[in-house]
Amino acid sequence: MISSIRKEDLARFGNLELLAKQVVEGFITGLHKSPFHGFSVEFAEHRLYNTGESTRHIDWKLFARSEKIFTKKYEEETNLRCQLVIDTSSSMLYRGKNNLSKLEFSMLCAASIAELLKRQRDAVGVSMFDTKLGLHTPAKSSAAHHRFLIHEMEKELREYSDQSKKGTNAIQALHDIAELCHKRSLVVLFTDLLDDPSQLEIFMQAVQHLRHNKHEIVIFHVVDKQTEVDFALENRPMNLVDMETGEKMKLHPMEVKKAYTDAIQAYFAEVELKCAQYAVDFMPVDIQNGLQDVLTKYMLKRQRLY
Repeated sequence: MISSIRKEDLARFGNLELLAKQVVEGFITGLHKSPFHGFSVEFAEHRLYNTGESTRHIDWKLFARSEKIFTKKYEEETNLRCQLVIDTSSSMLYRGKNNLSKLEFSMLCAASIAELLKRQRDAVGVSMFDTKLGLHTPAKSSAAHHRFLIHEMEKELREYSDQSKKGTNAIQALHDIAELCHKRSLVVLFTDLLDDPSQLEIFMQAVQHLRHNKHEIVIFHVVDKQTEVDFALENRPMNLVDMETGEKMKLHPMEVKKAYTDAIQAYFAEVELKCAQYAVDFMPVDIQNGLQDVLTKYMLKRQRLY
């Protein structure tokens, strides 16, 4: 099982790729008796066993029928293309109790999925957006391309500061990605969905643009559930700051808690309902729970896609 990753872990490794490899190694170890075992290969044909080679792939049932030793030959699946889309707006800088921001958590998830794809020789691309689409790379499977993606994610983490004030325009970014991704792909979006609720229908139209182009979509809704959804703050007056605009509001959490939680839960429930109507996989993710849920849900989607 994968334990929670903290900001200190990022500093200790100093390298997103190494940390992603550690996460993936732990994840794969936990899958050795799961339905994912061998998910990356398809049976191709039998061939005669050569003395001295591994007995791992011998077809013992065929041996019982023919009294000849054959091994199973497999071929790698190489037809998956995955576009990892990361919301880099300032609201993603919010940190939970483990001192890991939503952006750092999303980058770790994206890097770990990219590592899984690399091992399967599948193609992966990365897109990042705030008020506009910034980085966008086509999906490729080469080792050089993988290193470039990791470098760009690390660069984004290094250059982003808590003083940044970046808004969100997921709608335009998704339309742009739909136009730029010409081949059917699995589009994996990491976002906190903290945008204007009145724009939800327009946001879903952008999602539908991707669906119309035959892409499969997974939305990982990245939040710190304790504070952002349950509003479990200390019972004292506080100054709350909008991370995207810098606007400040002085209030007592207990006075607004019920109204806030009712509104935010209703909004997120409506998003989930709309996603179900549009055949989009909506995956709520609490950054306090570690990466296990994200990788498992990704693998389930990966299984169903092809």
